[in-house]
Amino acid sequence: MAELRITPVSTKADRKLFVDLPFRLYRDDPHWVPPLKGEALGLITPEKNGWYSHATAQLFLAYRGDRVVGRISAHIDTLAQEMSPVQGFGPGAGQWGLMEAEDEATFTALLARAEEWLRAQGVTRALGPISQSIWEEPGLLIEGYDHAPTVMMGHAKPAYRGWIERAGYLPVKKLVTYELNITQEFPPLVKRIIRSGEKNPSIVVREVDKSRFDEEAAIILNILNDAWSDNWGFVPLTPPEIKDVGVKLKPIVFNDLIRIAELDGRPVAFMITLPDLNEAIRPLNGKLLPFGWAKLLWWLRKPRVRTMRVPLMGVIKDLQASRLASQLAFMMIEAIRQASVRNYGASRGEIGWILDDNQGMNSIATAIDSKINKVYQIYERAL
Repeated sequence: MAELRITPVSTKADRKLFVDLPFRLYRDDPHWVPPLKGEALGLITPEKNGWYSHATAQLFLAYRGDRVVGRISAHIDTLAQEMSPVQGFGPGAGQWGLMEAEDEATFTALLARAEEWLRAQGVTRALGPISQSIWEEPGLLIEGYDHAPTVMMGHAKPAYRGWIERAGYLPVKKLVTYELNITQEFPPLVKRIIRSGEKNPSIVVREVDKSRFDEEAAIILNILNDAWSDNWGFVPLTPPEIKDVGVKLKPIVFNDLIRIAELDGRPVAFMITLPDLNEAIRPLNGKLLPFGWAKLLWWLRKPRVRTMRVPLMGVIKDLQASRLASQLAFMMIEAIRQASVRNYGASRGEIGWILDDNQGMNSIATAIDSKINKVYQIYERAL
């Protein structure tokens, strides 16, 4: 067997090799969804990803001879280091992610190289996998390998869990997603709570207006950064990131799938739902040319999907300890549930990710008869 060598990614050609590797490693996995290669390249190109405005990263490739056999990203998020340590990151924290490898020896060597780079930057504690922002694909899939991930969620080989744990990493936080049959009405108690809210003249649950995209995005961002600010792993989203996310998500933003709840005219809660883009891009095998772009544009005109994903919900902190918080959540969920079935033919919903100790959100998910379908694990190790 050829000797293993690990080299830093420094050129466009290196980045292309970095993106291409999973296509070979997962080609026989029926549940892996090939990302659009242009999108994957953009995430690791500083000029195209607003996250790099407050973060730095070094990518590595592992070779045996001329064959790429592994990859990893080591990165430092300066905003994450400014957060309180009780929220997961804090001073001295660094991360690694985007890890793929043919075998455990390669995996272990890549992890050691990432840790070496992090130590050189003054990092004393490494967390991973986080690929790369906490808002992208955090955590390693440890349950739910038997079905494909939805848009913006990760997939992984079952062997990776043992490889990480044998490298000395310990679990620090679990993230879960829930699935439910959205063609079924909610339990009677939830329906009564919704009807009570609908009778309250102080509450308005409205659709967003995509023609005022920037204004609506600013409203949602303000609620998000307040609602999530005490959560484990929270890092505030910045204007450059919001701009990039807006460009990427605008094509799959539909007015009736995103709701803002207002209390006496004040925006206090939101819910974002996205049609599962993975259903459309999966057959494209990462390529928009020669005909993939036309197929995708046609799909985007009026998506017909099986699954809708709820990546984000939030209620301002002032209301989170009140009954009103769950009432607003149920009202938004029901409005979007009906629109999803009626207008897009959807039959399945997925909510998450949600921190496993977020009692409020987990209670809401349980109340509407949803069940955990995937579990992701974030690990840490002192360096």
